[in-house]
Amino acid sequence: MTAQTEPFLRPWRAGDAESVLEAFRAPDMAHQGPPMLDPSAATRWIADHRWAASPSEFSFAIDIAGIAVGNVAVRDLESRHQTGWVSYWVAESARGRGLASRAVATVCAWLFLQGETFRLELGHRANNPASGAVAARAGFSVEGLQRQKLRYGTERFDVVACSRLATDPPPAVELLRIVDLP
Repeated sequence: MTAQTEPFLRPWRAGDAESVLEAFRAPDMAHQGPPMLDPSAATRWIADHRWAASPSEFSFAIDIAGIAVGNVAVRDLESRHQTGWVSYWVAESARGRGLASRAVATVCAWLFLQGETFRLELGHRANNPASGAVAARAGFSVEGLQRQKLRYGTERFDVVACSRLATDPPPAVELLRIVDLP
């Protein structure tokens, strides 16, 4: 990729609404939040994911050439145990390039450098091996299976629980730049 198209992380912007709408049109994104049916829903999603919406959460847009193609969020950051919860998604049009793994690994490295986070956790549906591959490439280790943890409609799903510690070796992925932080 050229320098112009090299992916990077940045805070979400109001102008990213169309990117959010496009990403949530993918069938596998249907359960990733509230229904995303119109620009006002996308605008609300961005407002909920604005930079440091609360002291215990951060959301980064994955940007390629000025277009947001994914999200990495860390929520439930807490100082007593120095833990947080990681989530991620990438639009269908940008999948298969390793962006999610690179973005998740970057956010983990950034948080660990701050010195206030020691353990990051995530969970992915057991029937979603692509998400599991993202977690593994980003340096997360599987800790166990949470049986029938999630329910979408009438169907229940097992969740694979994963974690990454600040003392774990860094994953062998190229980290992204982080820009425009307030």
